[in-house]
Amino acid sequence: MLLPYFQREFIEAGCDEAGRGCLAGPVFAAAVILPENFSHPMLNDSKKINEKDRFQLRDMVEREAIAFAVASVDHEEIDKINILNASIKAMHLALGQLSIRPGFIIIDGNRFKPFEDLAHQCIIKGDSKYYSIAAASILAKTYRDEYMLNLAGEYPQYDWKSNKGYPTIKHRNAVIAYGLSPFHRKTFRISDPQLTLALFSGQN
Repeated sequence: MLLPYFQREFIEAGCDEAGRGCLAGPVFAAAVILPENFSHPMLNDSKKINEKDRFQLRDMVEREAIAFAVASVDHEEIDKINILNASIKAMHLALGQLSIRPGFIIIDGNRFKPFEDLAHQCIIKGDSKYYSIAAASILAKTYRDEYMLNLAGEYPQYDWKSNKGYPTIKHRNAVIAYGLSPFHRKTFRISDPQLTLALFSGQN
């Protein structure tokens, strides 16, 4: 059972990102403020929930939340400022778009930069401990997946419909075969040398 809050003194927002480990596309982040004593039997870390249920949970979160916001930082800026800074920037953008200003922020993971003058707490695996972080993980993941699905039709060779930009073997093979798309992150190590060797040996 997840917990409804980390502290009770201030209005609390949960924050999480999606797409940090992808080879292509933006990183998305969400910030969510839930009602006091909120609970839901299915809500959890988005990675533990199937795609259909994630989209149903997104509808529920957007209906039930006191406030929520989603933001993204694109692949070009990721290459300029690195993925950690881009992830934090996306979270800051989402927090800045909330219609209600929180007094405290809880963030999934162990790295964050202060947002304005607000107190915060980083929580390892927070998306499986606190409802607001889990809700943020659902929003960030579903909005990013939608973005990649919309791109998938233009670039079918990379199989983004299935992998959403994550580094699957098929995705890496496609990059080796076809090169980078305009949406790939150029600073990421996309083709593993061992995979390249295996490909070439397979062609002999």
